[in-house]
Amino acid sequence: MGRLAFEQRVFLLALGAGAAGSVTALVLLWSGGYAPKVQWTLTVVIVLGWLGFAAAARERVVMPLQTLANLLEAMREGDYSIRAREPARGDVLGDLMIEVNQIGELLRSQRFARVDATALLQQVIEEIDVALFTFDAEGRLRLVNRAGERLLAQPSTRLLGRAASDLGLDDLLRDSEPVRTIERAFPGQTGRWQSRRSMFREGGAPTRLLVLSDLSKALRDEERQAWQRLIRVLGHELKNSLAPMKSTAATVSGLLRRDSPPELWRDDAQRGLDMIAERCESLNRFVSSYARLARLPAPRLRPTAIEPLVRRVAELETRYLVAVVDGPSADVAADAGQLEQLLINLVKNGVEAAQETEGEVEVSWRVDEEHVEITVADTGPGLAATQNLFVPFFTTKPGGSGIGLVLSRQIAEAHGGELRLENREDVAHGCVATLRLPRAVSEAPDVRDDGDRDRAPRDREMTEPPAAARRAG
Repeated sequence: MGRLAFEQRVFLLALGAGAAGSVTALVLLWSGGYAPKVQWTLTVVIVLGWLGFAAAARERVVMPLQTLANLLEAMREGDYSIRAREPARGDVLGDLMIEVNQIGELLRSQRFARVDATALLQQVIEEIDVALFTFDAEGRLRLVNRAGERLLAQPSTRLLGRAASDLGLDDLLRDSEPVRTIERAFPGQTGRWQSRRSMFREGGAPTRLLVLSDLSKALRDEERQAWQRLIRVLGHELKNSLAPMKSTAATVSGLLRRDSPPELWRDDAQRGLDMIAERCESLNRFVSSYARLARLPAPRLRPTAIEPLVRRVAELETRYLVAVVDGPSADVAADAGQLEQLLINLVKNGVEAAQETEGEVEVSWRVDEEHVEITVADTGPGLAATQNLFVPFFTTKPGGSGIGLVLSRQIAEAHGGELRLENREDVAHGCVATLRLPRAVSEAPDVRDDGDRDRAPRDREMTEPPAAARRAG
């Protein structure tokens, strides 16, 4: 005989609870000398009451548990709309019903949030201009977005379930490098791509994610914007020079064609020709500056001591006192000639800014485990704006070429470093230029460049810009 069910045990316990009173009442009834009719009538009433109260006790215990079971089953199946009827607070069963209702409401809100997030993610995956593929452990395609369909020139209905080798993507999935740049022709597009590969688990099974980003379009857009900026600057400079040259040439031509030229016409003609020659020379300097910008040689890196280089650059500035703050001894991997050009440019422009406010210029450096930071700080007027600081040929300085900061940044980046210009926050006004360079590795040959050896000739015209750029905003 199997084990009794819970509701049966509850019913038997309720019967047992009323058994003592019911049996006692029946014994007294049948031994008390009552009439048979009374005895049978009361016996039926006592027995029915006993069974009825036991059944009621069973229902009061079992029915709430059945309700809870139904609620939990509905939650398990994803239906969070069912609720227990207005449970009363203050008793254990009511509190239990309230907690179950609150859990159902919480799960319902979380499901809606998850559905919304999933829908948003699916929409983003479909709309982004990046080809996205997921493959299962056997290398079969499980997910592809619209960009992936365009790349492979097939709809998803024909792609899903196919092996990566059939799609021409097997080598990218097996590549040891998670990120790489490739040149490849796909059925829907040819170009330069960045391949990114990663792993995640879906439903407990390993899944591989492959993302292909088209670099060609971005590079073409950047190239077009660079050409547009360059043409705009070149056109502005040429128009500024050609307009007065055209006007002056017309004036001189008119003087030469007149039958009776005015007095001192030779002087007027000579001044006009001198102005044309001056503008031609200015255009020649402009073109030469552009050529220098395009032909910056690759640096020859050697361990270079920072302190003597900084002090020598500060001593080269004779117009203004440049303070040098002592710092720790350190070497950087640098081309000493190019690095000196960069520092001369920063110091020169710091001095020109400080002269406007009769301020100060200070050069310092600090060292960490991997880098050296050299700062040139001034208390000049500061930077009005920074958007044009590194725009080639942009300058408001009379006679400036507008390439100083561009060359300086090229030198810094060619050395594996960076150059930043910012307004100072420690004083009311001023600017600080920060040059960050990698330290020389200890395994490098012991050939130090402290500035005592001869250097290749340096183009001093590079030292043009930050002060002009500051005024330009």
